[in-house]
Amino acid sequence: MARYMSKEVADQVLAGGESELGGKTQTVSILFSDVRGFTTLSEALGARETVSLLNEYFAEMVDVVFKHGGILDKYIGDAIMALFGAPFEKPGDADNAVSVANGMMVTLAALNRLRGGRGQDAINIGVGIATGEVVVGNIGSPSRMEYTVIGDSVNLASRLEGANRYYRTRILVDESTLRAMKATTPSREVDLIKVKGKDRPVAVYEVLGYLAGVEPQLPGLLARFNDGLSAYRARDWHGAIAAFEAAVALRGGDAPSEMYIERCRYFLETPPEANWDGIWVLHDK
Repeated sequence: MARYMSKEVADQVLAGGESELGGKTQTVSILFSDVRGFTTLSEALGARETVSLLNEYFAEMVDVVFKHGGILDKYIGDAIMALFGAPFEKPGDADNAVSVANGMMVTLAALNRLRGGRGQDAINIGVGIATGEVVVGNIGSPSRMEYTVIGDSVNLASRLEGANRYYRTRILVDESTLRAMKATTPSREVDLIKVKGKDRPVAVYEVLGYLAGVEPQLPGLLARFNDGLSAYRARDWHGAIAAFEAAVALRGGDAPSEMYIERCRYFLETPPEANWDGIWVLHDK
């Protein structure tokens, strides 16, 4: 059991008996991570080197998950699905999920330095986290069972992981995750979106805790970006562009700021309808 969850959680499950793995509804934070450009990378490496890369990468990432009390739900090719709050809810589940996301980025940077020293290509990943009520339990056939979770938040976490490609970000979380957190972490609201398969818009945040202490301009960047987002939603396109350009000046290549500059310039030429609510629809998974 310790291969799938931390020893402490495994001990609790064993003490509670098999009933702890039965179906129940509870609030869980779900994390998905995925390696960017993995197909191209694996084709260049070949089978043996691909397996070696994944084993090294997974060993580092799963250690981070276990360090913060998470459960390894499954590997999906080069992706990882981890749970926080199953089989037992804890007050810091959302905090732990976000700590893992930040920790993954720090650990990945160290791994890439090691890979660079060996003449190997760097690995890039995206992470998505959502928090909500899901069904938790052993699911499957009599011959093969899998302890996992089912619900809208699972789908949303997967969509957010994929949305990093659109926003050119690294960690995206939903508003429920930030609300559930006890601690604070550097973050910014990136957009109000509708994802494929959901009708209700979701406020999406980029978590930047892994850059704290590394990029001293981060507080100023977040302040300018938030000014720009407020102006954007008030249809003050010129004011928004000025704020987002100030953010880019602080951090060259800041992708979300550059994206909003493009949107504002488009709306200057093609103003939105009177009932425009600022919601962006993501059609891709």
